[in-house]
Amino acid sequence: MAEHAAEHAAYPVGLRLSGRRVVVLGGGQVAQRRLPSLVAAGADVLLISPSATPSVEAMADTGEVRWERRRYRPGDLDGAWYALISTDDPEANAAASQEAEDRRVWCVRSDDAEAATAWTPATGRSEGVTVAVLTGRDPRRSAAVRDAIVEGLRDGSLAAPHRRTRTPGVALVGGGPGDPDLITVRGRRLLAEADVVIADRLGPRDLLAELPPHVEVIDAAKIPYGRFMAQEAINNALIEHAKAGKAVVRLKGGDPFVFGRGMEEAQALAEVGIPCTVVPGISSTISVPGAAGIPVTHRGVAHEFTVVSGHVAPDDERSLVDWPALAGLRGTLVVLMGVENSGAIAAKLIEHGRAADTPAAVIQEGTTAAQRRVDATLATLGETVRAEGVRPPAVIVIGDVVSVTADRTHR
Repeated sequence: MAEHAAEHAAYPVGLRLSGRRVVVLGGGQVAQRRLPSLVAAGADVLLISPSATPSVEAMADTGEVRWERRRYRPGDLDGAWYALISTDDPEANAAASQEAEDRRVWCVRSDDAEAATAWTPATGRSEGVTVAVLTGRDPRRSAAVRDAIVEGLRDGSLAAPHRRTRTPGVALVGGGPGDPDLITVRGRRLLAEADVVIADRLGPRDLLAELPPHVEVIDAAKIPYGRFMAQEAINNALIEHAKAGKAVVRLKGGDPFVFGRGMEEAQALAEVGIPCTVVPGISSTISVPGAAGIPVTHRGVAHEFTVVSGHVAPDDERSLVDWPALAGLRGTLVVLMGVENSGAIAAKLIEHGRAADTPAAVIQEGTTAAQRRVDATLATLGETVRAEGVRPPAVIVIGDVVSVTADRTHR
């Protein structure tokens, strides 16, 4: 039979195992890899093995699978629809495989694929699509092909348009700090499915170049707003395009809810009943310092970090930041939109007790090809920013973590 099977390609099929008995013999690494998918399929899984890996044992402890702590016995496959044989006992594997043949139970064998009646494909999932790849005796190639297809579906590079009617709406997508590779998988997929993209200046611009020609890309900074405020005009544009039945992506730099006015847009959409999906993004508050080699926390150095906006000067009556309180903290301070007010911010922190020699760094255009880092102290921060010609977008980091490097703990 094995010789006959090798002459023909396997016939692919999707097994609907919900509520049906599946027997797994062996609780080692093979079972650890395969059990989650069987559980996700809703199978009634019986595990038979005298021992199991900690992960498999945890699945039994939580009731996801039933575990009988013993070796295989003839008759164990009675009532099974599918069997996975992966013990370290060749004789037990052969006997169980023969029982599966006699009972007409499809059977996978981890020790002898040619003796099995079924093969496990390399599988992956993306937004309701299951990808299963079989390449016969080359599992590594199967996995590589699977990964390429799933990645293409996720990031939109593999075109697979939805044929079903889409529900119009808006996705507020955090594009990350600037590097196009740092957008989330979900964000990239939604971009690939968009009809209209309304983008911020600080969004990852390279992603826009990858969009198909039919996608309308709108620069949020150039939306005419006449009697409206700029933000209100952006809200109206989102509403207008969504009401026209378009799939709209509002592409924002960083995360939509970190100084991005994303909630204002979500509220405006909710007021008129337009569905809104929020896709978090990697915030520059952590990623940009990290890209410049600065950890915002470090054992024995900083157990906290605080993020503030510096777009309003400390002495401005519009400021909502308690700068005196921040000066009393010992941890890391991350300031966004603070280039213009960097000198005033540093002076206010020193005035209220933060040491003038506290290390500081400014990272301009973090995570992009134009990234540069400028170091200073709190006392010299404003002067250094001016002297070095630092321009937004830039992230300011203040604290002892600035001196932590990979090859030494402190400068």
